[in-house]
Amino acid sequence: MTFSPHQPTLFVNPNFRPMAGTQRPVIDPATLETVGAISAATAAEIEVALDAATAAQAKWKKLDAKSRAKHLHQVANAIEQADFTRCAELMVREMGKPYPEAIGEIANCAPVFRYYAEMARDEAGKIAGTTQAGSFQYARYEPYGVSVHIMPYNFPVLLMCWTVAASLAAGNACVIKPAEATTLSTLDYMNVFRSLPEGLVCCLPGNAATAQALIQSPRTHAVAFTGSVAAGKAVAVACAERMKPCVIEAGGSDPMIVSKHAPLDVAAAGAVTAAFHLSGQVCTSAERFFVVDDVHDTFVEKFAAETRRLRIGNGLDRSEIGPLVSEAARAKVMRLVDDAVRSGATAVTGGRIPPANNVGWFYEPTILTGVTPDMAICREECFGPVAAICRVKDFDEAIRLANDSPFGLGASIFTTDLAEAHEAAERLEAGMVWVNNPLIDNDALPFGGWKASGLGRELGRQGLDAFRRSKMVIIDHKPTIQEWWYPYPDDWFRAAGGRKHV
Repeated sequence: MTFSPHQPTLFVNPNFRPMAGTQRPVIDPATLETVGAISAATAAEIEVALDAATAAQAKWKKLDAKSRAKHLHQVANAIEQADFTRCAELMVREMGKPYPEAIGEIANCAPVFRYYAEMARDEAGKIAGTTQAGSFQYARYEPYGVSVHIMPYNFPVLLMCWTVAASLAAGNACVIKPAEATTLSTLDYMNVFRSLPEGLVCCLPGNAATAQALIQSPRTHAVAFTGSVAAGKAVAVACAERMKPCVIEAGGSDPMIVSKHAPLDVAAAGAVTAAFHLSGQVCTSAERFFVVDDVHDTFVEKFAAETRRLRIGNGLDRSEIGPLVSEAARAKVMRLVDDAVRSGATAVTGGRIPPANNVGWFYEPTILTGVTPDMAICREECFGPVAAICRVKDFDEAIRLANDSPFGLGASIFTTDLAEAHEAAERLEAGMVWVNNPLIDNDALPFGGWKASGLGRELGRQGLDAFRRSKMVIIDHKPTIQEWWYPYPDDWFRAAGGRKHV
């Protein structure tokens, strides 16, 4: 069958299959209209997918690196040649992302498949300096088996491709559990994998119980997860109970420092994107701003002016700010903003539901000043279009407060002082630091967080290593009896006084 958003469907490469479970409607967060229908995979459907993935992986792991690379380049070719109009429109209607961001995300995943296709050919092991004459000693890397990929709704395709490309390159089969809010667009994207061997990639729609079933199955061997801290901890615990390796990207509350040496026009423009991209529903969104007193008022004025230029509306129209993904997501943002205002903060922009958008889960891009680090909005992940600004006296105070957080995903700073830039890169407690250009990533560099923001890394060499295990191999090509083997010579047995023990 072909994929239809109105028929609950799963994917076992190369085929879409109807699902047997209870249907649930997918609601457009901008219009509250029904977009399609999804279901949760049953136990029997999970087993069918795992049967196919297990059989496919047994053959895939035996392929030479050059042949696997050829397959991954074919996936990249399919991405570059596909018409993703429907997929992008589904993503907009499922979760509210502006269309240019949706089409950009799903059309720009080819490079990561090409990167890992060649990385896996180059990084196959290591020959070590021998510890013993006549011995050949080396490490080799092998796949785990079947990997599980539990995806978020904000970048459902891009983040899926990051880990799936690495896992396939390492020799694994992949089972994807898409976010409930972006199941339709994820399923539509599965068409790019149809050139791969049968069963090698599967997509099983479902909920948290589906994810737990996949993690708990003895037929899966590694897990990649992106989502909330609470869900990330649950995944990590479930993996630990089974000694199953996992990569956890669990979000954050990223700080942005605006130094007295900041280029303020650039900083204000960059802050708008860092704070309000995807209505703030980005794990690396700048949520906590620490602005040095010398430039505070000027920065806030410029930041507010740039923010007021943003258009709010349906992602299929001309707008930068779409709805939050759900009513619950907006309610959390409203709770945190209202709490901050009650505690003395001021909403310079926003702080309300836009009057012109009385249908859907919209919220105005909001700048709060007079925020203090003890407020809930600085202690929790807001995950909405809110920039909470704390005035600080100097660079050192900014660094100290930026680090005063349970999170440690990313951090950014605007400064033209080279010493500040390097010192911030060294002192900020985060897995990624951006100077004058937030939110950038690189397929060749590791992506991930410190502290509660996660475990392990995606992308780069570390992203490949997350889906393969090492094996030490020692070969004596000139067999000989070693002097340290049993039985020991008598003169090895010495005690106090030089007496021998027989």
